[in-house]
Amino acid sequence: MKADAELVVSSAPHLKDKQTVGRAMRDVFLALMPVTAVSVYFFRWNALFLISVCLITAVFTEILFRRMMKKEPTLHDWSAVLTGLFVAMLFPATTPWWKAALAVFIGIGLAKELAGGLGRNRFNPALFGLVALMLLSPLVAFLDKQFASLYVSFGAVDVLTQATPLAMLHQGMEMPSYGALLTAFPGGALGETSPLFLFIGAAYLFYRGHLNWRIPASILLTVAALTAVLGQNPIEHLLVGSLPLGAFFMATDWVTSPFTNRGKVVFGVCIGFGVVIFRLGLAPTEGVAYSILIMNGFVPMIERWTLRAQFGQSRTTVAGGAEQ
Repeated sequence: MKADAELVVSSAPHLKDKQTVGRAMRDVFLALMPVTAVSVYFFRWNALFLISVCLITAVFTEILFRRMMKKEPTLHDWSAVLTGLFVAMLFPATTPWWKAALAVFIGIGLAKELAGGLGRNRFNPALFGLVALMLLSPLVAFLDKQFASLYVSFGAVDVLTQATPLAMLHQGMEMPSYGALLTAFPGGALGETSPLFLFIGAAYLFYRGHLNWRIPASILLTVAALTAVLGQNPIEHLLVGSLPLGAFFMATDWVTSPFTNRGKVVFGVCIGFGVVIFRLGLAPTEGVAYSILIMNGFVPMIERWTLRAQFGQSRTTVAGGAEQ
């Protein structure tokens, strides 16, 4: 052995894993490719343009904020471009580009970078950007007037004129068949185009070990049970709107969801309750984004009360220690 070789000493447990943040983020990006491809198929250049705007804005926003804080950009971890793609999936294809760009800017700049960067953000950046636009509607209306002449359209697409399945559900209209809702019934946001292809992407994440089944299962089972009890069609509620996207890709964000398995179940059940309350009591509000963001704020409390007590400790001791 060389005399100048370094001896690395560390305490147990000695765990090794080839997984990296960048690889995990790339896997999620790949998992979104099936539904992205379907949305591009239906919405063509309108979808491609919106996605491109979100990705480019995400890159520039991260560089800008990292430089402002005198830190090196971390584009290699794929978190910025993934957030950009998520934001694009949350908007319809005809959304004015400045709205999508502003949502990306707010999500990455405020919810992610100013919160401390990747791993320190309390709220899901993409959903934070979306909801911020809803709450800042006067500003959005002002931008609409200022940038109206810069609106970009690549021609009309037939599917853009039809009512979304969620709108049809709210209005009591005759719903499409289960098969149509599952495979592809475009008309809403890009990420709502096909639950089937979202499930395919989720299956890939399960295979790669990135997805814990407890959160999506808790959300979907809660929504199904509550809507059935309230006289609604649970299958329709599970397949419409952004619920599939939110359950499998947004609520399961590693940073903004609980670490403990019991905490994941509590987190998912509460999100499911929130979705039903918003959908049935505050229509036409979708509710998925609001429900996930609200529960993001309760994650520290959920983790405190679902930590497993060590031998000789009480639950009160564990919760009190987590607060310190």
